[in-house]
Amino acid sequence: MAVVDVHRFAESITCHAWSPDHSMVALCPNNTEVHIYKSLSLDQWERLHVLQKHDQIVSGIDWSSKSNKIVSVSHDRNSYVWSMEGGEWVPTLVILRLNRAALCVQWSPKENKFAVGSGAKTVCICYYEQENNWWVSKLIRKRHESSVTSVAWHPNNILLATTSTDGKCRVFSTFIKGVDTKDSKAGSPAETKFGEQILQLDLSYSWAFGVKWSPSGNTLAYVGHSSMIYFVDDVGPSPLAQSVAFRDLPLRDVLFISEKMVIGVGYDSNPMVFAADDTGIWSFIRYIGEKKAASSNSSYSSQFSEAFGKFYGSQSKSATASDASESRGRVHDNCINSIVPLSKAGSPKVMRFSTSGLDGKVAIWDLENMEQELGNQF
Repeated sequence: MAVVDVHRFAESITCHAWSPDHSMVALCPNNTEVHIYKSLSLDQWERLHVLQKHDQIVSGIDWSSKSNKIVSVSHDRNSYVWSMEGGEWVPTLVILRLNRAALCVQWSPKENKFAVGSGAKTVCICYYEQENNWWVSKLIRKRHESSVTSVAWHPNNILLATTSTDGKCRVFSTFIKGVDTKDSKAGSPAETKFGEQILQLDLSYSWAFGVKWSPSGNTLAYVGHSSMIYFVDDVGPSPLAQSVAFRDLPLRDVLFISEKMVIGVGYDSNPMVFAADDTGIWSFIRYIGEKKAASSNSSYSSQFSEAFGKFYGSQSKSATASDASESRGRVHDNCINSIVPLSKAGSPKVMRFSTSGLDGKVAIWDLENMEQELGNQF
């Protein structure tokens, strides 16, 4: 079993992020607050702070690994950057200029910018102005046809990938003069203008959720609501794209644990492993935590049996759910909506990661003992 620790913090969790040393976790218990907990032991957590500034549900949190700052966004259309001063977290308002909810947020690799996706079909690229001592934003407008559900920074700190409920994945340039430095190489991302669309992928025919870059930035992965995951190599004018369909419930988020292996999490409540073979072809491998690889037919049957039990009575439901849980090694009881790496930035492999979901749990997973089981791609 790869799981190290599971703790239930609330009835439901919308998002979570870790401190630089991974000793504290910031999470939103599906309300207007951000709670910060510190680990005392493997199964004991102490709540240290409650950050109260938002007026509606907090939809995104990210904790910078270098500057130790927390950025939060909310359905109230606002964003705050929290800094530790005198033992307390002090908020600084970020002017987003949105007329719809802010849905997601992520610091850039150099932490001199962060990106906010919104229900206003807009992406805000926020940066700090030393002269005025505040955070300002530049907006990427009129590119998305619907809400921006996820953002992901390329390792070069310039390119930004987004997914949207219009079913598309896009890549933009976020180069800002005075904030980013130009590369001497011709044709580098720094040669592009702010907001320029580098790529648009129309692979999904349904809502798109969750997007990530591989550690090298050579591969892009994102998921669709139609139980599909998409992999894109050679991001640029002539990308190479693959679609992998599976017979289980849709995914909500993804994470590269190496160049050739991806963890997907979502409505099936159990992390799924996808890997590329020596020829670069991606496929579903297994669930994490199950005793043996489950075939698509058996997993589909267990889902049907569980749904059948729910419809016809609690006795049938408890039996089928128990069997399914045992066969899958399921840790979460509801949809997993976020997956966060627990490794140093820039590391070629992610050995530990955490997941949170609508069951109010945060689970920490360790792949150290699963390297042989997961195969050479790991």
